[in-house]
Amino acid sequence: MYVSASQEATPTLAAALTRRGFLQAGLAAGGALVVGFQLPLAQSAQPEKPGFAPNAFIRIDVHGKVTLIMPQVEMGQGIYTAIAMILAEELDADFSQVALEAAPPNDKLYGNPIFGIQVTGNSNSVRSFWLPLRKAAAGARAVLVQAAAQQWKVEPDGIRTENGQAIYDADARRIDYGALVDRARELTPPKDPQLKDVKDFKLIGNPLKRMDTPDKVNGKTVYGIDVMPPGVKFATLAACPVFGGTVERVDDAKARALPGVRQVIVLKDFVAVVGDHMWAAKQGLAALNITWNEGSNSAISSDDVWKKLRAASDKEGAVANSVGDAAKALTQGDKLEAAYEMPFLAHATMEPMNCTVHVTPTSCEVWVGSQVLSRVQATAARVTGLPLDKVTTHNLLIGGGFGRRLEVDMVDSAVQIAQQVDGPVKVVWTREEDIQHDLYRPVYRDALSATVANGRIVAWKHRITGSSVIARWLPPAFQKGIDIDAIDSAADIPYDIPNLRVEYVRAEPPAVPTGFWRGVGPNNNVFAIESFMDELAKKSNKDPVNFRRDMLDKSPRLKAALELAAVKAGWGNPLPARTGRGIALQVAFGSFIATVAEAEVDASGEVRVHRLVSAVDTGIVVNPDTVVAQLQGGLIFGLTAALYGKITIAKGRVQQSNFNDYRMLRINETPQIEVHLIKSGEAPGGIGETGATAAPPALGNAIFAATGIRLRRLPIDRDVLSGKKPS
Repeated sequence: MYVSASQEATPTLAAALTRRGFLQAGLAAGGALVVGFQLPLAQSAQPEKPGFAPNAFIRIDVHGKVTLIMPQVEMGQGIYTAIAMILAEELDADFSQVALEAAPPNDKLYGNPIFGIQVTGNSNSVRSFWLPLRKAAAGARAVLVQAAAQQWKVEPDGIRTENGQAIYDADARRIDYGALVDRARELTPPKDPQLKDVKDFKLIGNPLKRMDTPDKVNGKTVYGIDVMPPGVKFATLAACPVFGGTVERVDDAKARALPGVRQVIVLKDFVAVVGDHMWAAKQGLAALNITWNEGSNSAISSDDVWKKLRAASDKEGAVANSVGDAAKALTQGDKLEAAYEMPFLAHATMEPMNCTVHVTPTSCEVWVGSQVLSRVQATAARVTGLPLDKVTTHNLLIGGGFGRRLEVDMVDSAVQIAQQVDGPVKVVWTREEDIQHDLYRPVYRDALSATVANGRIVAWKHRITGSSVIARWLPPAFQKGIDIDAIDSAADIPYDIPNLRVEYVRAEPPAVPTGFWRGVGPNNNVFAIESFMDELAKKSNKDPVNFRRDMLDKSPRLKAALELAAVKAGWGNPLPARTGRGIALQVAFGSFIATVAEAEVDASGEVRVHRLVSAVDTGIVVNPDTVVAQLQGGLIFGLTAALYGKITIAKGRVQQSNFNDYRMLRINETPQIEVHLIKSGEAPGGIGETGATAAPPALGNAIFAATGIRLRRLPIDRDVLSGKKPS
């Protein structure tokens, strides 16, 4: 792991939060010291009327146990450990005494400061909570010091804290935090507590073992699919294979005759079978004879989707950013135009989609792993007609989210099923059902044009065309025709370009539902931008690294990442025939990343990725092991998409069904991966989604370096690389 000098930072979300975050007054509850902190909404997401007052609480009991009621969800990204480290660091708590409890659904108390609702996503858990949590912990520490000073009748300035104790060095007195709770809860935390200097951090920056690992290894961890309330039955379901289709009739005689099958539930748009166990439910579903009303979408194909998207891309879009006079400058210099396209992608989470529900006439109880717990509660309340306070939700650890569990469609269906079942029922979607009824990463078309002169970009125009997930998922954030996610990493391109125009055209695919995926907007934009940068470098007769470096004066952090990645990857060193290196840069989720791919292409068009090297400035690194693991996983995730990922439509149906035809990268195909962290004193950036964005453009540029063939569509086309069809 490489560490270099700190780089000058551009303003980040976390930095903005320092100016807006503030502590609430302390309050007493349950015989413990409770310190609250408030997370105001980002200015761009402020509701028209006040209503969201996000809150979280630190609780210290008389035994010295420190508990954070945690609104963010653990789904493999290590956030419980990272947040616990931040809390323990600023509180000077004994890390072994820190525990986290999942927050109940409550947007007013636990809403994410970016979105204003209780949600985990956008790689922002550490970014959002970094300063507010530190201030809350520092306030609690100050109160404990004051309590100790009162008890010992000494000045607070002479007391320091360490490992869950207040210490008076003058006479070596020590006292545990737990013994100070009764006195401390009567005191008021300071409004602006003194935060630790970064140089004094003892936990943050160290590779601590994750808190959730032991229970995952020994099998104690309970995911949503593991829940087994007493008397639970199992259900699985089938929806019409055509988007928007409904049930016409069902012959269930064979299914009902099978041992273990208890019910066949027929609803408007799906059929479910309830059994004593999953196998009975699955066999019962297979035995049904279902006639579907396919509706008006039964003729839709991928060709229809692309035809509509490309037609929309010819139209002018809403302007996301404009600098100088791009239209005029595009008539000057050496001009290049290109369009890049990315397909639908499914999520294919390793833990199949599931939801367990128990509905009674007066209550509803839901067990699920979700990224949006308050929406789970609201959905169950809507379907049952019960008030919110009669809906109890239990959020479990998630075996893969990637944006799929930002949706509540599975909750809606499960509650409908549970309304017709006596007792709790666990509804599980088969892999095939989920892949064919997902909310897919949108298809995108990015059209770019630029002129270059003297080895530099003079003008740049970027038109992004695709579905708006934001308009559906968070309508208030869709303003003036701009989807803030769809333009991410494009509107704020890091290169020094004097004349710039970035547009967005909303184009919804016919019938196909779309949703968030791991790094949605940056997925297509970074692929398009960094592929185009390589094409412009070639047009300028410049090395791709040098071409980029010369236009990064306004982004020293990204330039440092570029230079480090190039050195570590051996940029410029000779390679065997049909092997090349490609580089891609990105500023996404508050992190600055450069990635080099080294890939070989054989005569049949098969691609073997030998090596991936990433240099990362993600600000202050809370837990280096977690950051490296997230980059590694993200790079594999993105590499999988680049090599194999594609959802296609025929006769209104998704053609892929499982890992046999929706391929994952296999262990023998996984390249050597190196992640080099750049030391920084800036506030932390996000990291969970960045690797997925970095791998595809780096690979595409490596393929070009190896073969001279430019691929502008993903996934890679082996027939083009083998020469069987033109590029």
